[in-house]
Parts: sequence; C-alpha cells; structure tokens
Amino acid sequence: MIEFRNVSKAYDINEGKNIILDNVSFKFPEKKNIGVLGVNGAGKSTLLRLIAGSEYADSGKIIRKGRYSWPLGFTGSFHPSLTGIENLRFACRIYGCDIKHVTEYVKDFSELGNYIDEPIQTYSSGMRSRLAFALSMAIDFEVYLVDEIMGVGDQGFQKKCHAAFESKREKSSIIMVSHSMNTIRDYSDIAILLTGEKLEIYEDVDEAIAKYNDITKG
Repeated sequence: MIEFRNVSKAYDINEGKNIILDNVSFKFPEKKNIGVLGVNGAGKSTLLRLIAGSEYADSGKIIRKGRYSWPLGFTGSFHPSLTGIENLRFACRIYGCDIKHVTEYVKDFSELGNYIDEPIQTYSSGMRSRLAFALSMAIDFEVYLVDEIMGVGDQGFQKKCHAAFESKREKSSIIMVSHSMNTIRDYSDIAILLTGEKLEIYEDVDEAIAKYNDITKG
C-alpha cells in the first residue's frame, strides 16, 4: 500500500517553478497494475522516484507498506567509486537478501563479465542499466516500478529482460511509465493521468489514453 497525503513537489526553472504535484492526497489501488500517463515534463519519472523513496516530496507525507523496487534501470543510487559487486552487496544488506544468491544471479543476468569488479564510474550508461535491471530482478518485490526500461541492451538482452519481467509479474504488481500506448494497454489494469499538479485515476485504460491524446493534441 502506498498513500500520498497532501504531497507537493516542484522544481525551480528559469521561468519560475515546474509544479509536479500540488497538495495531492491519493491512495494507490493495491494489487493492480498501474500505467502512468502524462506529457513530457508532467513528472512521470518523478512520481516513480517519490514512490520508491529515492526522491523526497517538498511537503506532505508518503506512507509505504510492503516492498517497492527502485525504478527499473534507475542507476542514481549506485555509488560511483564502488564496484558493481560492492554496490550489489550494499543493496542486499538494505533489503535483507542472500548475498551469494543475488551475486550469482546478477553476474549471470547482467553479462558484465569482469566489469562487475570495476568501479561504477568506469561503466557506460548501458552497463549501469544492465546492472540495475539485473539487481532488480534478483530481489523479490511486491511492486515493481518501471520507467521505460525495456530498451536496455541489444535485442537478445532485451528478450531476456522481457522474460524475467514476465516471471515477476506472476506474483507482483507494477506501476509503469511508458510513452508507448500499446505497452500501457498490455501491462495496465488501470491508469493514472498526470494533468499538471494533480492525479486523475481511470478504471478504463482506453479512456485514460483518449484523454491523454486529447491533451497532447491540444
């Protein structure tokens, strides 16, 4: 369960402030796959980071119960001077996971080879994303947060990512951001539309997509 109570979030920009959420109170439906829609700059990725706890609200309270992943592919929590293995072990201690099991899984899945023992700061962006995705799949979460991650790596690696993600969906739910309307339809039971400072929930995903299309055309 996750609930926003009077949550506000904004960023300073040249023109003033980009307000993402303004005093929003919202309880996310449980055990539902949720698609998040919004135009560029509406705050979709920010919303996921707020849910994950990797970014803080300016005001208000966010209540979490259960195990929520970080946004799949998000590499901002890695310490750049530590190696891939050291970052992995740190995550295992935080989530109380078996380090040996997670290490073996990540080594095999990420296909990083000896780079797993090198500092993160030497990685390309693609290598960081591989490590982040593999680590996400190695740990069991009740809710997976997904931010346009399915494009990681070459075609073979993407296929492996899809297979792993599908296996997780059998026991877990997702909150997903995607610019692909087909992906939102395929993965979502309901949809949330960010319309500038507030959230709108739609039980009918196609209705949410239609509203989103109207906004983008307008």
